[in-house]
Amino acid sequence: MLNQDLLRELQVITEEEQAILDGRTTIDRNLYMEGRPNVVNSQKLLSAGKLITLRPNTRFIHFPEHTHDYVEMVYGCAGVVEHVVNGKTIRLKPGEFLFLGQKAAHEVCPAGREDIAVNFIVLPEFFSDTLSAIHDEATPLRQFLIDCLFGQNTGPGYLHFQVADDLPIQNLAENLLYTLIRETPNRRKVSQMTMTLLFLQLLGHTDKLNWDEREDVILKLLRYVEDCYPDASLTEAARLLHTDIYSLSRLIRAQTGKTFIQLLQEKRLSQAAFLLKTTSRKVDDVALAVGYENISYFHRIFKAAYGVSPRQYRIAK
Repeated sequence: MLNQDLLRELQVITEEEQAILDGRTTIDRNLYMEGRPNVVNSQKLLSAGKLITLRPNTRFIHFPEHTHDYVEMVYGCAGVVEHVVNGKTIRLKPGEFLFLGQKAAHEVCPAGREDIAVNFIVLPEFFSDTLSAIHDEATPLRQFLIDCLFGQNTGPGYLHFQVADDLPIQNLAENLLYTLIRETPNRRKVSQMTMTLLFLQLLGHTDKLNWDEREDVILKLLRYVEDCYPDASLTEAARLLHTDIYSLSRLIRAQTGKTFIQLLQEKRLSQAAFLLKTTSRKVDDVALAVGYENISYFHRIFKAAYGVSPRQYRIAK
């Protein structure tokens, strides 16, 4: 549960909300938009030189469909806030995250007094360190970041993480809120480091991730690799995705720059590295667990990827 002192601060009726309660029936576009119609402008919300800020979700009124010229992260704090993104209704509950890319069509339904969410307004360049930390493993979250940084629209327009039961993620979310609300010293560096840790935690929760139902084949493939890597095969992937192996191979190469085998190997090796560091399982057992029956081959490709043998990797500090 969110720290009660923070929650009380977020529950305070803002000047904008008071105007709505006093009878205003539409949002004040001058607070959000300038230039392009229906595009919320970061310059209206961010002070000069800042890359990130936050503001409570405006309650009591419908915010009509719009896009942003920044990345928006919405975090549920209390109650339920209903969003419509690319035509799909999302009920954001406490402890959940909704990530919105610049191209996502977004509207927010009227929320009640006890329905509290926080909007993180983030310029894309804020995520450059985060993307570096994620390395080369292909996931929907990484593709989302790449799209945001380079203004592309090849991956999901939004990501909805239902991670309310994950304590490390909740702790990081609260730390991020505290840093920005209380304007703590070195808050830019602290918030960037916290954000990177948050994304690294979210990488392990593809099973709790929902994204645009119009997701393309490549994102479905990434989820298949994430969920089934010990036994995954290109043949099975093509069957599940209702396509042929040749077409799927070409699509993977075109959209990721890698082959299916490279994507699968990245996932298997990253999981092997995790097991080596966090368990006492024998190296051969780790190799089998991530999908390698040829133990000699596993040792060879692991050393090629990490520069040391699996045993050396385990004991390295």
